[in-house]
This record gives sequence, structure tokens and C-alpha cells, in this order.
Amino acid sequence: MNSKLLGAGTVLALLASVAAMPSSAASSAPSAPSSPAEATPLPLGDPGLTETRTTETLQPGVTLTRIVRGAGSPQLPWTVEVSIPGGTGSPDPDAPPAALRDRASAEELAAELTGEGFAARAEEVTTRALADFAGGTLGWRVRVGEFDAQSAANAERARLVAAGYAGSAAYTGWDGDPGVRGTWRVDVLTVDPRTFRGGLTASYGPDLENRETTSQLAKAAGATAAVNAGFFVLDPKAGAPGDPAGVGVYDGRLLSESVGTRPALVLRDSARGTSVTRLGWAGRVTARGESLPLDGTNRVPGLIRNCGGTADDTPTSLPRHDVTCTDADEVVAFTEEYGARTPAGDGTEAVLDARGRVVEMRSPRGGPLPAGGTSVQATGEHAGELAALARTGEKLRIRHGLRDDRGRPVATPPGTAVVNGGPELVRGGRTHVTPTADGMVQPGNPSFYYGWMHKRNPRTLAGVDAAGRTVLVTADGRATDSLGLSIPESADVARALGLRDAVNLDGGGSTTLAVGGEVVNDPSDAAGERPVGDALLILPKRR
Repeated sequence: MNSKLLGAGTVLALLASVAAMPSSAASSAPSAPSSPAEATPLPLGDPGLTETRTTETLQPGVTLTRIVRGAGSPQLPWTVEVSIPGGTGSPDPDAPPAALRDRASAEELAAELTGEGFAARAEEVTTRALADFAGGTLGWRVRVGEFDAQSAANAERARLVAAGYAGSAAYTGWDGDPGVRGTWRVDVLTVDPRTFRGGLTASYGPDLENRETTSQLAKAAGATAAVNAGFFVLDPKAGAPGDPAGVGVYDGRLLSESVGTRPALVLRDSARGTSVTRLGWAGRVTARGESLPLDGTNRVPGLIRNCGGTADDTPTSLPRHDVTCTDADEVVAFTEEYGARTPAGDGTEAVLDARGRVVEMRSPRGGPLPAGGTSVQATGEHAGELAALARTGEKLRIRHGLRDDRGRPVATPPGTAVVNGGPELVRGGRTHVTPTADGMVQPGNPSFYYGWMHKRNPRTLAGVDAAGRTVLVTADGRATDSLGLSIPESADVARALGLRDAVNLDGGGSTTLAVGGEVVNDPSDAAGERPVGDALLILPKRR
């Protein structure tokens, strides 16, 4: 863990140590603490663990609190978790391995491994009930041995692979079991609109289709502090890497459509009125009284990351996290923010100037846009329909916007930022975790829930407390001295910090906290800080 807490621009350091006390797991809404340093001890691990908090003021109205819980606790054993033969792979480094099966199959595999000289066992995995998920038994995993060091677990894994099996070394502290002793490392940025005179915003960088690190985005904007934000495309096979995989609004401009009605974090530049809101999206392109429905905006046609699109998408129109749905017949709008060129491929593209008049029809599609211009691309059966609708020299009207969960229009005036997330964690001060609605419960694939929801990982979450303060939280993970959080634990932490409403943002290797343009947490990727799609920025006072 990086011991440096402050970056450039810090104006005051205030140290405060808070002794841990038993905390209640009741679902009643807590009152907002006067500051994170005075919040309820985090309900992580054994109730009597030591917990320290160090709070520093970064600028008027902005504090950063580092919470360390369970420091110096005894190390837990390592093990080797055996993968299910034939499990699907992914280029996403955060994709959880296929690890669960039914009891009979797990016990059969454990017996087979035991017969080959491995200390194998089958273990039942149970998980908590949540707002829209019953919990209970997820499945059974197969593990081999218990080891004092990762090196010993890696050696046993190598022996397992040589015998024709697959598996990975795993620290048992990452399992999500409640009765462990830590360590947890959590950083909390709090923005109080009563004294804050800076700016609170989101940035995607020079364009949507490429990735930048959180610290790069922070430095470019001169931000006091920043955290990573929403989910994004990582694999080129899933679209344009860096493109938000869900709703994206930047300074009032709606540049990416929602995933179904998954929750989003809505911010104002003043830091007033922060909310967690479920948002839908709809759009049409119109000319001469005729129109075509839009499928999306600023993304590669045919590829819908995290799904949640239209009824003809495959395999589903519902949100399905970390899955790329497909649709050969789509209509997608583009703005200059997408990148230097719109995506190339079969189909038709109508290119519009700044006044909305068609200046060029392209087939195949793809190319630069005129200054201030836009375009509409159509694929499959819609390519001919767009060609008939759009006429060079005539206006083609593109209309799209956000809707709330009741279908009412949602305005995004200048100074508004919206970043995607999921699942919801807290609503009205009460635990409200929604993995089924938000696509983390995947039919026939309990291993995804196990790896993504149930196990501890690095997490980034955000929300607003009862005093109207915006709170941004990062939790390091995938290390023996920073265990990370399960999603239910993320909700517990949000409530302990006094959040009235909270949502999970992108996590895993994306989880990053930068202060003064320097990374001050410990990102989990072996390569270091991961380039991301967008980031939340706290800006200094305007001059």
C-alpha cells in the first residue's frame, strides 16, 4: 500500500484515530455523521477489530479520510481453486473464473484429485439474501491444500496443471466470509456543498473511444482529487475500448445511452443535488414526418456492452453485466466526441453539418465528421431505410434523451454529469442491493455471481449522505493486506459512512484514487494503474 496520502495542493492535515466498536447490522437508516472520521466503525470482519482513520482537508469543503481496519491481523492461508473444465474465458482481467458446480460434480472432482495425490476438498458456497436475490447456496467449489505463502500455492497449482487440471492460487481472505480479521483499506472523499466552491464533474478525456488513466484525466483538468467512474468497453471485440458501457453525460451533453434502467450517479458542478437515479434512454431520427428509432449513440453498431438494449438484441434485451449482446440491424448516432473517425463497416451513414443538414451519404460507413457535425449509421435491414430517409441537402433531426423509471424526461443542463454504475447499494438509508435487476445474476452461470458479487475485490462506490454531501469511496483489494469488499459488504460500508443513497461503480483493476494528479491508493493490476473510460473529478475553486 502506498503510504503517501496527500498529493499537491493539500492545505491542512488533521489526524484522528477512531477505536473500533461493535456495529449493528440492522437495516434501519443511520443518521449522517458530522464527518467520515466520526462515522460508525466499518462492519467488516470481527466487531472488535482495531480501526484507524486519518482525515485530511484537500480544499475547503473537501476531505479525504483513510480508514484502515484490522491492521496487523494474522495471515490467512492460501489455497488452489480448481476451475471447471470447459469454462468460458475472457480477455477482461476482472472476469471471474468458472469455479462453481453442483455438489455431486464437485465431490466427484475432489475424489478424482484425491486419487491423484492432491489434498482436495469440495466446499459449499452460500451467500446473503439481497433486495432482489434470494441468496442461499450458490454452488460447490473444489480446492486443493492450504498454504502459508502464495509461492507454495503457486507450486501446487503448477503440479495441478501438469496433471491436466486448471486452477488459480487464491487467498482465503478474499472469500467474503464474515468472520475474518482483515486488513481492509478504504479511502473516502467527501464533498460538502455548504463550503465547497470548486467543481464536481466527470471526464472521459480527449475522446470517448480511447482510454486514459484516472491520474491522467486528473492532471489534464488540474483536479484536486479524482476516482475512476463508470463501466466501459475493454475488449475491442466488444466495441471501442474506452466507450462507456452505460449512460454517460458530461457537462450536460448526453454522449452514451443507458443499459436498460440501471442506476447512475448524477452530479452537479456545484456538488448540490447529487443523486443515485435509475435512468432509461430513447431516441429517434426524423425527416419529412418519417422516422427510425435509434438503438444507441457513440458506440460501435451491433455491439451492446452489458446488454440492456432493444427486444431484438441477442441473447437478451435485459442488462447482463460483462456480456456483449449483438444486433445486426441497428441505427446509432454519433457526435464529434466519439473520436477522430466514426466506426467503419458495412451499412449506411448520413453525415450532418452543424445545422443538421445531410452533407454526405457514405456506404460503407465510417470516416471523419465536419466541425460541429454529427452522423447516423445504420446496419443490416436498417441501412436501406436510412438511405431512403436521409437526403443530401435536407435536414435530418436526431432526438434522444434520458427517462426516469416512470418514463418521464430527465433534463441534463450544462454542469450536469452522469456516470453509469450498478448494482444499487443503498436507497433511502437502507440496504438495497439489486444484482438481478442490474444483470449480475446470470442464468446458468453462478460462477459469475460468485466471483463478481460474493468474493472480495477492489471496489469504487459513490453516493450522497443525509446532509447532502457527495461521498466517493475506494477500497483496495486482491492483496493480503487489503482484502477488498464483496458487493454486500460495499453496501454495509456505504451505510456505515452514513450514505442515504449509494451505487457501485467500476472496480477491480480500475479502482483508483488520485490526489493532486498522483495515485495514492494501490491499484490491483500487475501493470499498475489501469486506463479507464471516465473519471469523477473534484476541481479547485474557479478564479
